[in-house]
Amino acid sequence: MVDSCGECVNCHKGEEQYCLSGNTGTYGAIDRYGQYTQGGYSTHIVVTEDFVVRIPDGMELDAAAPLLCAGITTYSPLRHWGAAPGKKVAAVGLGGLGHMAVKIAHAMGAEVTVLSQTWKKKEDGLQLGADHYYATSDPETFKKLAGTFDLIVNTVSAKIDINAYLSLLALDGTLVNVGAPAEPLPVQVFSLIPHRRSFAGSMIGGIRETQEMLDFCAEHNITPEIEVISANQIDEAWERVLASDVRYRFVIDIGTMETESRVNR
Repeated sequence: MVDSCGECVNCHKGEEQYCLSGNTGTYGAIDRYGQYTQGGYSTHIVVTEDFVVRIPDGMELDAAAPLLCAGITTYSPLRHWGAAPGKKVAAVGLGGLGHMAVKIAHAMGAEVTVLSQTWKKKEDGLQLGADHYYATSDPETFKKLAGTFDLIVNTVSAKIDINAYLSLLALDGTLVNVGAPAEPLPVQVFSLIPHRRSFAGSMIGGIRETQEMLDFCAEHNITPEIEVISANQIDEAWERVLASDVRYRFVIDIGTMETESRVNR
């Protein structure tokens, strides 16, 4: 985001992402001057200093870029719901968001479990910092892990049986959705009542928390797994995203944009 009203109660709390008037997204939003924001495709971005963060010394820009999306999207709920030593945290899905949830929760000291549809990413999950890895396609997984987790971060943007995942929460546990499925996720109230469970949602963090996340990642040497591409590879990269063929974030080298534009002309 590049702007918010700055006047509502949420903005005053440093939670600009929940601005009651609606924050201005970095890409595809209409700013206060009536212009569309261009995001990472911009050659220049002008914003108020309140929406600028400092990239820590020694952190490469290509590695920092996804932290401002996947990094803060997972850091914010992990921090808010208290991922820490003694806590059992699960990440549903091991993709662009999920792999950051694993890295950050591990650095916070939690016991981390990956819940992925198949076993094919098990080696990746354990190398990224997970203590355990389970395939959700195996019905025994839900029986074995029932009532286990203090916090589950669902990073999947697809329809899943949310009630099955709620059954994995311990007393007072929370399942927080950061993935954004297009279809509703029906919740049975008795998935929540018996163990005082909670089903929640979370966005990115505010600017203050985003800076905190960057500093935390620099301190713990956390960077996303990235593949840098040039402008002429964007269409190919999109097809690979649709095919789940990316480990785990694409980063566009914006320096190739001008070159590609000249070629096209």
